[in-house]
Amino acid sequence: MIRMNAAQPPWRRVATALEQRIEDGTYAKGSRLPGAVPLSHEFNVAPSTVAKAVQDLKRRGLVTASPGWGTFVL
Repeated sequence: MIRMNAAQPPWRRVATALEQRIEDGTYAKGSRLPGAVPLSHEFNVAPSTVAKAVQDLKRRGLVTASPGWGTFVL
């Protein structure tokens, strides 16, 4: 079970959960992340919130996006 800090903004909680999944191998290097809509349903947030979380992961060099292909773990 992923513990999330309720004091963090929702996008940060999603980014933290995705980062944990990358670190524990749930999303292995080279694997594609689920899309924003499925993740938004899973985390009960708007797709734009997921997009902001993924942008944070990109900024930190954890994932890369290929337009038309998806977002992949680095």
